[in-house]
Amino acid sequence: MVTPRPASAPGHRTAPAGPTVRTVLGDLAPDRLGVCDAHDHLFLSSPQLPGQELADAAAAGAELHAFRAAGGTAVIQWTPYGMGRHAAELPRLARESGVTIVAATGLHQAAHYGPGVLEGLPADPAALFVTELTEGIGATGATGTTTGDDAEPRPRAGMIKVAGGFHGLDHHARRTMTAAAEAHRATGAAIGVHLELGTGALDVLDLLCGELAVPPDRVILGHLNRSPDPAIHRMAAEAGAYLAFDGPSRANHGTDWRMPDAVAALCDAGFADRILLGGDTTTAAARSVNGGPGMRYLLRRLRPRLELAVGTAAVTRMLTTNPARAFAAEWPVRGAWPASHVVGCPAVPA
Repeated sequence: MVTPRPASAPGHRTAPAGPTVRTVLGDLAPDRLGVCDAHDHLFLSSPQLPGQELADAAAAGAELHAFRAAGGTAVIQWTPYGMGRHAAELPRLARESGVTIVAATGLHQAAHYGPGVLEGLPADPAALFVTELTEGIGATGATGTTTGDDAEPRPRAGMIKVAGGFHGLDHHARRTMTAAAEAHRATGAAIGVHLELGTGALDVLDLLCGELAVPPDRVILGHLNRSPDPAIHRMAAEAGAYLAFDGPSRANHGTDWRMPDAVAALCDAGFADRILLGGDTTTAAARSVNGGPGMRYLLRRLRPRLELAVGTAAVTRMLTTNPARAFAAEWPVRGAWPASHVVGCPAVPA
């Protein structure tokens, strides 16, 4: 059991009044977020991507500097629990690059975890999620080990990441989404959902917003560009969820050319305020510093293409106003959630 840290704890920037975006350096007024890559990764490791781990802090720093040079000011890292978040590196990287970083708690698909990681979770994952959102990510070292050094407050997560399956939700997905809904109710945090190849959006909304009563505007549906189905996009937007078009330039998806039309259709239907844009860099080879498109691709190549389709003002809102609203929350203060929702974090790779 640990004692919750208030939103304006020492070592974090003083929290402004009203909804804020929870960053690794503290709580930030939404209008200070700036140009935001709404879904990306600085660090990531998975058995599904052997030999392509994002584990090099120097490369992460170089990627942030390249993104900053292209005009970016904020990155939402969707890497969840147990997948090599390297949480202790994030505050330093944010300071050195000048790019705001938001970290994630939550869980990906079971296939993305090595032996024993999921078995070591608390019986109720919601308690872990709440702890990482309110107290900080417990595995703080670059190797993922928990330390007792409190010289710098542990970075706190600012969103919850979960994942669906291909056109469906298995037991693991339902369990993690149920936990995410409980953690959302305790903290107000937004829930970002990996949609496998962009499928299953309506199933996710039925579960999170129907059965579990999460407000639709606290749900972000990721990877919709990978399944360019205008009817599904329209139905998800009408439900009130945010739609993330992320992971462009993927050789195995080939949907970049359809993305402007999908975004334009949503804008024409009055849903420009529901759209988020991201890069979703998931392998070392995809970093710009290694010759790949990297985070800056979002601003150097994708942004101009979308501006031709829907105009500069609309794209600017998708990169600034929309993510500022999507990731902001009225975070609870000390004592505002049950003690049962605060636990010590397991000492596994963060």
